[in-house]
Amino acid sequence: MSAAFDPRLTLMRDGLAARSLQGIVPAERYVETIAHQAIVPFAPLRRTPAADGEQLDQLLFGEDFAVLDIAEGWALGQAVRDGYVGYLEAAALGEPSRTATHTVRALRTYAYAAPSIKAPPTGLYSMNALVTDEGRDGRFVRTSGGWFIAEHLAPIDQPEPEPVAVAERFVGTPYLWGGRQSLGLDCSGLVQQAFYACGKTCPRDSDQQALLGSPVDVPTRGDLVFWRGHVAMMVNETHITHASGWHMQVVIEPLAEAIARTARSGGGDPTGFRRP
Repeated sequence: MSAAFDPRLTLMRDGLAARSLQGIVPAERYVETIAHQAIVPFAPLRRTPAADGEQLDQLLFGEDFAVLDIAEGWALGQAVRDGYVGYLEAAALGEPSRTATHTVRALRTYAYAAPSIKAPPTGLYSMNALVTDEGRDGRFVRTSGGWFIAEHLAPIDQPEPEPVAVAERFVGTPYLWGGRQSLGLDCSGLVQQAFYACGKTCPRDSDQQALLGSPVDVPTRGDLVFWRGHVAMMVNETHITHASGWHMQVVIEPLAEAIARTARSGGGDPTGFRRP
């Protein structure tokens, strides 16, 4: 299948396709997508419409999802932020609210039912969730998800300065296939979250990220290191940080150790270094 028909990024399943793809991909029927938005702290995006389906990605609170079809409680659609196609539980989606004004800047934070730390929490939200400032009460910000501590949010137009510093904050976070939030993420999810926090766009999977920027021979802080199916970020000239399936968490370790271990386990040598 050509890149233009990459099923990860092409909103087409079982003969049904998005109207925007008419004349581009063959389908039995084309329909308009309907805009929705995540109304839960995070929602797994699955390969199949089943609770035990493989998790491909996640949608964070406030992120948009273009819905192609809803059947038996599952919404087939495409994540607007990174373009990934899959199935979400329809109950995790609602109508789009006002345009987001802020993003969660803390690694994770609670929202509350009232502007008080003694109020019941409405959910645990991760970095890069999107919210709209609907009013203030002291140090609290009212949003559709609840009341957030203002210091844990940041205006969308005030991004973090450097992806590596963001990635380092995730050290110790468990490895989770298809995850991209602070309770669990995979290698490319870590890179994507670090880039998002800095106001940069970033595709979801490591093979897509391997097309970012330009190749380099001598990597330095901020450069990306790729293996087959894996990506890490250079912390300095000798160390990397990555969500490691070996360590099953985000770690900082010597690049040389990672190269040797991956080679011993059959993963081969790095396929390249990129400066995004």
